[in-house]
Amino acid sequence: MAWSPRGGVQLGGLLLSLLGWLCSCVTTILPQWKTLSLDLNQMETWTAGLWEACVNQEEIGSVCKTFESFLSLPQELQVSRILMVTSHGLGLLGLLLAGYGAECSHFHRTRELLKRRLCFLGGTLEVLASVTTIFPVSWVAYATFRDFWDDNVLEIVPRWEFGDALFLGWAAGLFLALGGLLLIFSVCLGKEDMPSSWLVDPAAPPPCAPVEEFPGSFHLTPRTANLLI
Repeated sequence: MAWSPRGGVQLGGLLLSLLGWLCSCVTTILPQWKTLSLDLNQMETWTAGLWEACVNQEEIGSVCKTFESFLSLPQELQVSRILMVTSHGLGLLGLLLAGYGAECSHFHRTRELLKRRLCFLGGTLEVLASVTTIFPVSWVAYATFRDFWDDNVLEIVPRWEFGDALFLGWAAGLFLALGGLLLIFSVCLGKEDMPSSWLVDPAAPPPCAPVEEFPGSFHLTPRTANLLI
């Protein structure tokens, strides 16, 4: 099957959006949003995420404890939970709409104009999912950076640093943004194949439709030649 330029752009947008959505889901689950290493005990490392905090020890392994109260969390973690879950919903809905409106999908003979609108809406939702992923990740990174360089905290006190989940979240937001922009851009491709609505007579029947379906139409029938001279 040969892919048109518009179909190739849509396929690339769908793949990037799917990759970004999966990375965003993994980012939400991972507890490595922040890490803390103790100088006094090099064999112990603390990590904290949106849902739980863990301590990693070489002899015992990893032990995690779920946060019991949502209201006791810092504000950036509270907002991050809500926005990351919202991002998953927007990204999944955008994938479904864009997949239904893609050029390669044929369901119940969907009209071309409707498919373009669905693809545009799906790309817009992917861009919104990117925003709702990058914003909480960047906020947690900013809070970690601010607390790390806080002059009111003694230098001997251990401080949180960036975890691996933050970098994965930034990558997820980038993939979602690129995928959504490609889906939106694909709507602008191939417009020359679509006749303009103001250039086409609305009363004229389509080329494949029978004439009797359109009461306002008429056709010429050949007259039989007079055999008598």
